[in-house]
Amino acid sequence: MTAIQINNVQKSYHALQALGGVSLSIEKGEFFGLLGPNGAGKTTLISIIAGLIRPDGGSVTINGHDVVNDFRAARKQLGVVPQELVFDPFFTVRETLRLQSGYFGLRNNERWIDEVMENLDLTAKADTNMRALSGGMKRRVLVAQALVHKPPVIVLDEPTAGVDVELRQTLWKFIARLNREGHTVVLTTHYLEEAQAMCERVAMLKSGKIVALDTMSKLIRRISGSQLVLRLKSGALPPDLHQLVLHPEHNAGRSISLRVNEYTEVEHILARLRESGAVIDEMQLQQADLEDIFLQIMDGDADGKGA
Repeated sequence: MTAIQINNVQKSYHALQALGGVSLSIEKGEFFGLLGPNGAGKTTLISIIAGLIRPDGGSVTINGHDVVNDFRAARKQLGVVPQELVFDPFFTVRETLRLQSGYFGLRNNERWIDEVMENLDLTAKADTNMRALSGGMKRRVLVAQALVHKPPVIVLDEPTAGVDVELRQTLWKFIARLNREGHTVVLTTHYLEEAQAMCERVAMLKSGKIVALDTMSKLIRRISGSQLVLRLKSGALPPDLHQLVLHPEHNAGRSISLRVNEYTEVEHILARLRESGAVIDEMQLQQADLEDIFLQIMDGDADGKGA
């Protein structure tokens, strides 16, 4: 069953096209990654899902409720952790969560509030005023606010930006538990190792359009294969091997990353290096990861659309 259905969503700001016809289905219980560089349209899409802005065209439904025509019902289905630190400086942590519960008409929600605070290590700060909290603690409260009404769909927009390792581990442990219990989770993050560890399926946005959509394992296996990382002591890469170089602008010094689809190709590469007189200082064969895929797709070297 579908948790979020996005059909041909379009949004422009004067001459700038933020979203150019995005269509996407996210199934109930999925842990889904929405990735892309700055300006790709991720935050615009999340704002449309959350009902904060209206699309110029297309539609979005959350568990069957249209975010424009059935906003109240759609909003109850959704918990959003925003990228920006937004808080009311006049309340304590507990008062903030009680107030958030009231927005959704929830009474006698103290037990769940206590559980959320415990799982996010906020219990000791329950009676602390929001303005007295560190940035990391404020981030925890934003997560707690998004979860206080037990939404079936959770959207995390850069939830660990600028926070310490302890919060990341605490957050992912709690979110993973909620996902196991059936909550749908949508994550946007620039920490690609987090997305690779947590997400079952990912969509990549570039210039307001989806340029890749597939399961994590299929995306990595189909697009990039493995890579041979070389550091040359002397000499240079033969010209006929230049076509194998992965994202050359990211290679540092004499370190070179080459795309390898089959292990038999390694022997040919080494033979060509010997013939050209190049001397290898270090060599490592690595399995591609999400960062390799991301750079390759954003550089326009591959078409990653999938089922």
